[in-house]
Amino acid sequence: MDSHTTASFCASIERLTTNESVITTTGEMWDAVSDLPPSAKLIAKVLEYNGTLTQSELVEKSRLSPRTTRQGIQKLEDAGVVESEISLADARQKLYSLKIEP
Repeated sequence: MDSHTTASFCASIERLTTNESVITTTGEMWDAVSDLPPSAKLIAKVLEYNGTLTQSELVEKSRLSPRTTRQGIQKLEDAGVVESEISLADARQKLYSLKIEP
């Protein structure tokens, strides 16, 4: 396990053990991202409009740089708003989506 995976796993365990509330509505999602940078908010809005996307699709649709997009995705994952999964079409890519239905 790399350090990012370990940190994500530990955050998930901590969330479960502290009974942190799960985001279930769009309003709760926007409350969770209110303190994040504008780039992270833009990525959340792009995902809300377009559904599940790869990082390269997020770069294209948001017009943010790849690095800024990557950092925004990380902040959204840390906030518990975005989840990722391996693409079945191309295992080298991850698919990102909001944890709630828009």
